[in-house]
This record gives sequence, structure tokens and C-alpha cells, in this order.
Amino acid sequence: MIKHNPPSPEPLHRAISRFGSVTVLVVGDFILDRFVNGVIERISPEAPIPVLHGRGEMLAMGGAGNVVSNIVSLGAAAIPVSVIGDDHAGNNLIGMLGELGVGTDGLARGRERMTSSKSRFSALNQQVLRFDEEEIKPLGDAERATLIRHVRAALAQADIVILSDYGKGILHDGVAGELISICREAGKPVLVDPKGRDYARYAGATAITPNRKELGEAVGRAVFADDEIVTAARELISAHGFDYVVATRSEKGMSVVGAEDARHIATQAREVFDVSGAGDTVIATFALALAAGADRFMAASLANAAGGVVVGKRGTARLTVEELTGALFRSHGPVAHHSAILDAAAVARLGATWKNEGLSVGFTNGCFDILHAGHVSLLHAARSQCDRLVLGLNSDASVRRLKGPGRPVNNEHDRACVLAALASVDAVVVFEEDTPLALIEALLPDILVKGADYTVDTVVGADVVQKAGGRVVLVDLVAGKSTTGTIGKLRAGGATN
Repeated sequence: MIKHNPPSPEPLHRAISRFGSVTVLVVGDFILDRFVNGVIERISPEAPIPVLHGRGEMLAMGGAGNVVSNIVSLGAAAIPVSVIGDDHAGNNLIGMLGELGVGTDGLARGRERMTSSKSRFSALNQQVLRFDEEEIKPLGDAERATLIRHVRAALAQADIVILSDYGKGILHDGVAGELISICREAGKPVLVDPKGRDYARYAGATAITPNRKELGEAVGRAVFADDEIVTAARELISAHGFDYVVATRSEKGMSVVGAEDARHIATQAREVFDVSGAGDTVIATFALALAAGADRFMAASLANAAGGVVVGKRGTARLTVEELTGALFRSHGPVAHHSAILDAAAVARLGATWKNEGLSVGFTNGCFDILHAGHVSLLHAARSQCDRLVLGLNSDASVRRLKGPGRPVNNEHDRACVLAALASVDAVVVFEEDTPLALIEALLPDILVKGADYTVDTVVGADVVQKAGGRVVLVDLVAGKSTTGTIGKLRAGGATN
């Protein structure tokens, strides 16, 4: 049975919050990416070719290096293992890994090996030439033994393993299969970003992550429709013993296919600038989510959102937790209001994402026990002051301490669901303390909104917001409307108009 329903967002946000405790072992082809930008204003007098006037260049890690870069930028730890050349490109890779705080003990240097390097030349953001410097060859016996030794030493620290095969030779000649056996014996899941047509070399892997074209090449025919993707993936599962296949499908999203189940995850429409490195971001995010406790369908939803972000960037881009949180929030949209109910860490990340997008973030708080016209008016007024409004909601325990043992009437889950459904509210976060001070300090809203029954001096967090350059807004309340009054009328058997 093929399922299309999106997963609930709450466990996705919980998985993101646990990324910081995950360690990923990354083995494969490390590549140096060089991006040269310039302008073309004339044709060379030496030959009928354009002359590129360079205006700057940037270096980045590609291949397995880009996987490591994304893991680190998402807040996790990475252990790189490979063999690179004892050359200038290799020195650059070692330096960039050091700048990320990543240990390089697992990167062996070989005098007989060239570090793969790709130089991309662009004029006005249009790539006009790519120049590759590389020598594709398998590992020698000594290099192979060193690689295996480094993998075995790192496995004890790793939660999950990624094999990033860019076809440069590191995983050739049975190395991939040997590593998969070692990882499975150690009880570590192993994901493979494959290369080429022969997937027998990856037999026994937990999962492979081909794109649609690569999946078709592996089964010897083109695949497009959902059922064709499922059939092709199951052929590979049956032939090579994979637990499942995660197929990326460009504008159609992703498909996660097991022997007995499958799910297709739609992508979020966005402008595509560059697909370079998107597969690295996808497998990095998928691995982190799995290691953080998400199931494979939830992990694919996160990876799908991640891939959607990086194709909107230029070059081999890396992803941040804030960007992933924002993409996840947007992907659920207004039709699933419960996706607006977040924990404190997630709402802080989302607030940072909104600010990076140039949006102003507002905050207000309260118990909101029985929603009434006064509440709706307050929230509408608060939302009019900002681009995005976060509502801090007192937990049940907090309400009891503030209002007495008979309160709240509605539990925190029900109150949060009702508030999240309001058009004026963009995110709801439940807090356990008597005041939202810690939440305000984490979010640092641009605008703090309370009712006019307060003064600025008595608003919790006002000094924090003002010190950070924000402002406090007091809005008028609807006279005669309060939860306490409503409860009193109900108990007296009176009307609650």
C-alpha cells in the first residue's frame, strides 16, 4: 500500500532538536570545489572563445566533504575517513575541515594519489566552463588497509555511517562491500549515495539514495511514474538485500520504498538556482534524522525539505538548522495548523529564520483558557504589529499555580490547537514556568505585545526586548471580556454573552 500523507510535524521538530547529539561517520571521495566568478566582455584575439575577467573565487568542499559540511552546519558531529593526495588541493581540504572543527586523523595522505578538484567558471551567475583535475584509480593495498583501520577505530563513536561514492576510486574494488559488512557487524546503519550502474557493490547496505535517473540506470530502463519507481526500487531491494531505497525525484520530491511499503513525499515549489550538492544535503539530513530517532518516512520528509532549501542557493551549499526548521514549517502550510505548535528550541530557530528573511517577529503570552472575543481582539491587534506572531501559552501546571486548582478548564493541548488555528497566530509554544521570560530571552522578538491593563514597566521581558532593540506595544482590551468572568457566569447559571 502506497501512503502519501505527510507525517506529523511534532516528531520532526523533536528529531531536529536531537541533531546535536548525533555523530556520523562519512567515508568516500573528498573533492575540492573551486568557484571562479567574473564577466565576459570580449572575444579572445587568439581563438574564437570568450575571455572571462575574474572578479573573485571561492573554495568549498565537494563530494563526501560537502556531506561533512552539511552535518556540521546542522549541529551534529562528523568523522571523515578517506585517502586524499599529499598536494595543494588536499591541504585546502584539511584546512577547511579544521575551520569547521572537524578532526582529520581519518584522512590519510598519499603521495601517489591526486586529490580530486573541480573548478567552475561563471559569468553573471551562468556557468561557462568546468575544469576537472583528478585521477580515478582504486586504493592500493596499503591505502586500503589504512582506510579500513580508520573506519574500525571510528565506528565506536559513530551512530550511523554514510558512504559517499563519487566514482573517484575510494570505494571501488570491493571496498564499499567490505565497509558495509564491517558496519553491519558493528550494528551501525549504513547509507550509500551510489554511483554507476552496478549496485551489487553496495549489497547489504541499510539504504541507498539514488536520484530518479540513477535508479533507472541501475535497473536498465527509464523510470518516471510512482509505480515505476516502486517496482525498480523493489528489484534492487530483492537483488542486493537493501532494507529500503530512498529515491530523489527532483521537482516530484522523494520516494521511500521498502519491500512491503512505500511513500511518496511531494516537494515544496521553489525557484531552483543550482542543484550542485543537493544530494549531499539530502543524505546528510536523512542520516541525522534517522540517528535522532525519526523513522525513515519522517527522515525523508526532513531530507526533502532540506534539499528544497539548498537548490535555491548557488554552489555546493550547506544547510543550517534554522533554514531546515523554516522550510519544514512552510511545507506544512495553513492546512495543518497543528504544525504551528512547537517546542521552545524549534520556535527560537523558526524566529531566527524569519528574521533572516527580513520579517519582524512579535510575541505575546497568556493562559487563553476559554477563548473569547477579548482574546481574539488582542491577538488580531498583536499580529497587526508584526509579520509573524509567536504565542507563549502557559502549561496546565503553570495555570494551576496562577489561577488556582480549578483551572485550566481546557488542557494545554486543546488550548494550543485552538490558538494555532487562528489566522493571527503563526506559532504556539507551551512554557512551564510562571512567566515567559526564558522564552522571550531565547526568541528575542522584535515586538512584545501585552494588554493595556499592563504598563511597560510591569511587562515581563520588556527590558530584554528593549535592550535588544525591540519595542513593547500595549493594546486595548475588549471591556467586560475575561475567562474568569465567563467561568463565574457559567457557575452562576447565567448567560455568557
